[in-house]
Amino acid sequence: MKWITRARPKTDRIACPWLITKFIDPDAEILYVPADQVLNTAAREDAISFDAPGADYTHRDGKCTFEILIDDYHLDGDPALIRLARIVHAADIAADLGTDPAGPGLLAIGLGGLDVEADDHRLLEKGRFVYDALYAWCQRQVTAPA
Repeated sequence: MKWITRARPKTDRIACPWLITKFIDPDAEILYVPADQVLNTAAREDAISFDAPGADYTHRDGKCTFEILIDDYHLDGDPALIRLARIVHAADIAADLGTDPAGPGLLAIGLGGLDVEADDHRLLEKGRFVYDALYAWCQRQVTAPA
C-alpha cells in the first residue's frame, strides 16, 4: 500500500513511516509530497494519507499522528511502543516538549536531520536507525526491574 504525507519530515513524519513498516504494513511505500498536494495525490494514487490537515491519520484529541496510528491499529499492548509514543509526542507537540526528558533530544535530531539531508527518503532511511535504537531502549526501560 502507498502511504503519503508532507515533504521535509522531522519527527512524526519519520516516526510514522517507521511504525507503519515495522508494525502495520511491512511492504508500505512512503511518498513525500508538498503539503498542499497530500490529499489530491492520495486520491490519485489510492494512498493512505497521514500527518497532514484532512489526512486519514493526523493529530486529534491532543495526540500526534504516531499515537493515533498506535490507537487505530491496536498496537497499545506493546509497553515499549507506548513509551516511545510519549517521546515522539513530546518532540512533535511544541506545547508538550517538556513532558518527556527524551523529547528535546529527539526534536534536535529531527531538526538537525533537515539541515544535513536534502532527500526525504534518505532522511527516512537514516531515521529508521534512530527509531530502532529508541525502541530498543524503550524495551529496556519497560522491562527493567523497579
